[in-house]
Amino acid sequence: MHSLPIFVRLRGRRVILVGDGEAADAKRRLLERAGAVVVREDGSAWPEAAGSSANEAQGDGSSGTESPLPPLLAIVVDDEAAVARLKAARVLVNAVDRPDLCDFTLPAIIDRDPVIVAVGTGGASAGLAAALRQRLETLLPTSLGRLADALFAARGAWRTRYPDSANRRRAIAAALAPGAVYDPLQPESTLGTPPEHDGPLDRSVVEMTLHSDDPDDLTLRQARLLANADRVCHSPDVPTAILNRARADADRAVCDTVPVDLPGLTIHVRMA
Repeated sequence: MHSLPIFVRLRGRRVILVGDGEAADAKRRLLERAGAVVVREDGSAWPEAAGSSANEAQGDGSSGTESPLPPLLAIVVDDEAAVARLKAARVLVNAVDRPDLCDFTLPAIIDRDPVIVAVGTGGASAGLAAALRQRLETLLPTSLGRLADALFAARGAWRTRYPDSANRRRAIAAALAPGAVYDPLQPESTLGTPPEHDGPLDRSVVEMTLHSDDPDDLTLRQARLLANADRVCHSPDVPTAILNRARADADRAVCDTVPVDLPGLTIHVRMA
């Protein structure tokens, strides 16, 4: 990965915005939507941001009598000198339309609060990110946020039903699977609590023989299995690009003999 995607809580934190015009105004609106206190490089408030409470800056870790913490982030429009000054001050900088100068980039966003889906290209093509966002907007229902809130509220019920964390994760994954009660794209319910009836927890092993080292040649079934695997056993010649299609926290091991009777889904991958 060229970048590590993270979500930053900016409510009440000061963020520097350098520049003017439509591009700067668009970034200001985005920052304010996230609750940031938008300031200029000299620390003064943006006139357009006067409607957002300046007192919110106390949310950045200061009390009313202390100096606020210095900004950690800055967005700069068409000002390389400002980029250099801010980087020298150890501020992380997004230079609009200059990915070579960026410490971080801003993704295209699909907002189903509290679910946020971000699409980034590392600055390669904002247009491509926007096109992907538009496609995803049509796929993700408005009920997604309600489902997330309900699952959060039901955490105690899930812990009571499944005290073991691994079993609990697998049960939640089963409830969220395609066609299941909490299928995120077509949920039968947004109640969020453990289903009244569920089957035995999976202890399956799936053999997968690949004929191409290109991950784009994976079938939909193969991609789905890798994405849901608890562990991936593979021959040494399986490319990393294929293995990276598995869940990031799935166990990986080079093995000739596939382990059996382990909880969850085990995928054995080998090249033809």
